[in-house]
Amino acid sequence: MLNNYLKIAIKVLLRRKFYTFVSLFGIAFTLTILMLGSAMLDNTVFPNPPESKLDRILTIDLVKMAGPTITTTGDPGYGLLDLFARDLPGAESFSIVSDPEKVASFLDGRKVESYLRRTDGAFWEIMDFDFLEGGPYNAEDDRLGNFVAVINDTTRERFFGGGDAVGRTLRAEGQAFTVVGVVRDVAFVRMACFSEIWVPIGTSKSSAYRESWAGGFSGIILARDRAAIPRIKEEFQSRLETAELPDPERFDTVQSIACTRFEQIARDLVGDPWGSAATGKFTLLLGVLAVLFMSLPVLNLVNLSLSRILERSSEIGVRKAFGASSWTLVGQFLVESVVLTVIGGAVGLVLSALALQVLRNADFVPYGELSLNFRVFSYGLGLALVFGILSGAYPAWRMSRLHPVEALHGRTR
Repeated sequence: MLNNYLKIAIKVLLRRKFYTFVSLFGIAFTLTILMLGSAMLDNTVFPNPPESKLDRILTIDLVKMAGPTITTTGDPGYGLLDLFARDLPGAESFSIVSDPEKVASFLDGRKVESYLRRTDGAFWEIMDFDFLEGGPYNAEDDRLGNFVAVINDTTRERFFGGGDAVGRTLRAEGQAFTVVGVVRDVAFVRMACFSEIWVPIGTSKSSAYRESWAGGFSGIILARDRAAIPRIKEEFQSRLETAELPDPERFDTVQSIACTRFEQIARDLVGDPWGSAATGKFTLLLGVLAVLFMSLPVLNLVNLSLSRILERSSEIGVRKAFGASSWTLVGQFLVESVVLTVIGGAVGLVLSALALQVLRNADFVPYGELSLNFRVFSYGLGLALVFGILSGAYPAWRMSRLHPVEALHGRTR
């Protein structure tokens, strides 16, 4: 029986090629966009190495200092983070890192630019980098200001032709560093840890940064568990409320926030850096967009399924006249909807793979591992199947209840 249904489904789909093409295009296009979006999210907000513990990580990357006549907003400084973000209750570890900045090196008379980031030793305990050679530097290297560096795989290729790099010297920003480790490339969108060269904060050319409350740094807090996150946020805010500002004549208040990656993105996109409702607004926005986006193929499938079934009223009348039950007819139409959806899903999978390959070749996300996310694809295909079944179920049920005489005369009421 099922084998016959499948044969009939293929013949029906080939009968009206334009309708079939429109349906397949709607399903495939929807799943392709879903896959591209999920690949971007997978590289940005989901826990993946080196941010394997991202669900427990809070970032402090914004500070606002205000006074009677002046207000400044920007990155926090090392001094503020060192004073107020260390040893927070519920925190397993804490790291201070500089913002990545482009620095110049010269190879064979040509200028080469690389991203360089300064970190402390705790940074390597929080992040799970994949070391291809050597290992990280530690807190002692940072305290002593040892000129050591960890580089990514691309930098090893660029400076040393892909050969062994550990123990060799790399010059950047006018300083010479001994390479102690090589890690796999990190995607540019991994905001808390991305760089091409990592060196100890203690190698900075000036120590003035240690007293600064604003500029150039961010804090990374690793919570013991997700339940500790609210407590960490509350304690950090409490400490800032009692802070004695270093320049009370210019500034009388300081404001900062520890947030998760999702909260950070929501805050930036909604344009409400300090509002507590930013996450809720962003979630609502994503939900509305998802519903609107998915409604297009749903309406398309419903209309096309209804048109295909209504034009087959005579066929339904003949089959009912020869004893076909309502459930038999409903089952046949549902198989047709499922076949159409599965074919559309297969086309969407191929298109997704091609689109992701194009984006990788274009370096759309520097160092990004844009790949097929089969988990999300399976969810999307499952959703498409549900929509396909629902879009075919009602018109199929409606037509299956027609009296054979009415169906043979093309009546659909």
